[in-house]
Amino acid sequence: MQAKFMKQFSIAIALAGIACAAQAHRPWMLPTSTFIETDREAWVTIDGAVSEGLFNVDHMPLRMDGLTVTDPDGATAPAPSATVGKFRSSVDLRLPKDGTYRVTLAATSVIGSYKLNGETRRFRATEQTVAKEIPAGATDVAKTTMVQRQDTFVTLNKPTTGALKPLGTGLELVPVTHPNELRAGEKATFRFQLNGQPLPNFPFSLVPGGVKYRGTINEVRLSTDAKGETSFTLPAPNMYWLSAAYPANAPRGPGEGQPDVRRYGYSATLEILPE
Repeated sequence: MQAKFMKQFSIAIALAGIACAAQAHRPWMLPTSTFIETDREAWVTIDGAVSEGLFNVDHMPLRMDGLTVTDPDGATAPAPSATVGKFRSSVDLRLPKDGTYRVTLAATSVIGSYKLNGETRRFRATEQTVAKEIPAGATDVAKTTMVQRQDTFVTLNKPTTGALKPLGTGLELVPVTHPNELRAGEKATFRFQLNGQPLPNFPFSLVPGGVKYRGTINEVRLSTDAKGETSFTLPAPNMYWLSAAYPANAPRGPGEGQPDVRRYGYSATLEILPE
């Protein structure tokens, strides 16, 4: 049980990096292809890593325990176990039917602190185990719940929308424009929502891969309108890392003097194709 929790907590800590696009290390998943056209048996490999250079394998693997796949009909199932290497994790996914698949890595964790007999102590837990971490007589209890989610999308032969339906929980990207039909120079519309409600005036960013060849991040900063949507012209072709956090620019730390804090993070790997 302890080993399982530590795996889940390491996922949450890694995914917590999606709160800031300009930070040193970013967690990401990268499919070998986002759009596959074939009449033969189709497979895609998803690589996952935490790295300083976006989509470069240069730091540590992303733990993908709990990875799920939502198929074109909207059914969600656990992904096969990933192979974990020194710098990356990889999982091979068979695509048995035409349409769009959503690959998701999600985790919820709790970190916090309390005082007992004049001594400050810290803890980490899941939502199910947090009560056991706080002993009787504890005072000045402060905890932060981190709800993290990371997506990428793969389409076999024809785009569909069954896998794109919002869950209504946590911080979500609702891709009004299909995520596998993004082309440079064209308009795209995205919507963000939190627990099923639109997020007005909500900031997020897109960072293209290949930072080490440019020497600059080239971050594209965007924001939703009063309805929680934004329409924008898609930038140059590349693989992009989308990231968002709620509350935006929230400082890190367990509770930070507040008794109960809840934070949300979201990221997605998207491909923008040539015109």
